[in-house]
Amino acid sequence: MTDVEFTSYAALGKAIARPEGKVLFVKGVVPGDVADILVTKEKKDYAEGRVLQIKKFSGERVLPFCQHFGVCGGCTWQMLPYPKQLEYKEQEVRNTFKKSGIAADVLPIIGSDKDREYRNKLEFSFSNKEYVVRAESPEGNINPKNAVGYHVAGVFDKVLDIHNCHLMENINNEIRNSLRNFALEKKYEFYDIRNHTGWLRNMIVRYSTLGECLVNIVVAHKDINAQNEIKDFLIQKVQGITTLLFTINPKFNSTIYDLEPEVFYGPGFIYEQLGKMKFMISPKSFFQTNTRQAEKLYQVTRDFAFLKGNEIVYDLYCGTGSIGLFISENTKKIIGVELIDDAVKDAKKNAEINDVKNAEFFTGDVIKICNDSFFEKHGHPDTVIVDPPRSGLHPKLVSKLLEIGAPQIVYVSCNIATQTRDLNLLADKYTIKKLQPVDMFPQTYHIECVALLELSN
Repeated sequence: MTDVEFTSYAALGKAIARPEGKVLFVKGVVPGDVADILVTKEKKDYAEGRVLQIKKFSGERVLPFCQHFGVCGGCTWQMLPYPKQLEYKEQEVRNTFKKSGIAADVLPIIGSDKDREYRNKLEFSFSNKEYVVRAESPEGNINPKNAVGYHVAGVFDKVLDIHNCHLMENINNEIRNSLRNFALEKKYEFYDIRNHTGWLRNMIVRYSTLGECLVNIVVAHKDINAQNEIKDFLIQKVQGITTLLFTINPKFNSTIYDLEPEVFYGPGFIYEQLGKMKFMISPKSFFQTNTRQAEKLYQVTRDFAFLKGNEIVYDLYCGTGSIGLFISENTKKIIGVELIDDAVKDAKKNAEINDVKNAEFFTGDVIKICNDSFFEKHGHPDTVIVDPPRSGLHPKLVSKLLEIGAPQIVYVSCNIATQTRDLNLLADKYTIKKLQPVDMFPQTYHIECVALLELSN
């Protein structure tokens, strides 16, 4: 297709055009762009395609600020000014819920004060094969050169060498670039994911708003001399690292949640602040990656719950207890339930750190734990808060929530598609009163949304 003009945005960052009356979805273009498109999928009612050439640029476009934009894939909306990103995100929330038949009031989206350098956690991969743009390499997209950075979407065995990432404050660049140079100088082997060889595998950097920095370096096997060399070098080279760990991972997969990091420097954890609450973040802890926006998200959750101080609140999918502890001073009791035992242990530690006496946390499946004897012991909830993963609520949990029949539910979601599905199921007993979109991830099309549900009469 030639000279296709795009007019608006749909879900997942896809722009919409209507050549010959059929809806066409394409990523990487902006409303107002005119482009030549290769159709990659054709259905009766719609088609999908990819850009061959943009012939006329939209007046809405701005110059991306990152040298890796368009290849890295991490910040797909850098070509849109931030106010426009917010406009399209809010529009998507309104359209999604309207199409699903949910007539609740959608409040204006809450934007982020920082639209870059907002993340508190980044993970980088080491590879002995650098990903390069095809035009730069006679061998295609492979450069037989060591790299440390991000995997390009759809490419598992090569890594884009990242020199300047704007997602976190500059300390992430200092750590990554310093370690790359040191590793090359020392001739440490970078990982080969196809052949499962090499030593340096991954690196996780966490940086809190309190200025504390945790570095966890994942290697294939123990080499105490090399590990100490890296530790001594980084601590001396990069000001601000407060704790450094190594995790030994000899497995074929890269997950570290079944492994134990070993502390080489510092206490092995960092602290983060949310409102009045201080949270301990260990190497494997889950914590909202945008701290400042998480505070706004939790404020919305607290405001929606309209707590007066005498309520029993059940925090399901409580993780490390951040939402429950954040709102605890406005409640009579917080009951947190989480499937992952390590997260519950962190939640209990965080309650202790903040001297919160009215919060209890339990490990297990909500469906099994929340029975009559549990309610008899801990009290029936006045409010239930749920913050599930992107897949949304398990159907059995939806049934359990309908059975519990709490006067109100506050549903925090990172995926409005599954949230919409679940809200329609809960509508058997609940009225959806209002929806609050929150932008947790500037420069991307991802949206967080909080819904308030009240038990129908």
